Amino acid sequence: MSLLRHRPVIFIVVGSTAALIHLLTVIVLVEMIQLAPLVANIGGWMCAFVFSYGGHQLLTFADHDAPVLQSASRFLLLSAAGFAINESAYAILLHTSHVPYYFLLAIILVCVAVVTYLLSRHWAFARIRP
Repeated sequence: MSLLRHRPVIFIVVGSTAALIHLLTVIVLVEMIQLAPLVANIGGWMCAFVFSYGGHQLLTFADHDAPVLQSASRFLLLSAAGFAINESAYAILLHTSHVPYYFLLAIILVCVAVVTYLLSRHWAFARIRP
């Protein structure tokens, strides 16, 4: 079977692992270092970004022919925009909800992942057109 048929599954595995890294990093930073959840979220995003880009570059979009610098810079921009949405939604929900911080973050990470997949596939890792 071709890689293209499995691309969404590979994206889910890489993205879920990155989201887990993000979530666990936030929990460690909040519980052990006593950082505020919004500050810890920055550290979680940074750790997850490194794993996510590498996984998507090597696995999810391994068949692309975009130059590494192009795909890395586009993915960074995409990820940073996703994080801005993540952080904004997280701030609002933390102040308006009584749901635990880690549950709120998990919900937000799933929602942002769907948009990230579509934009990664059609822009960040897009093949170069002649």
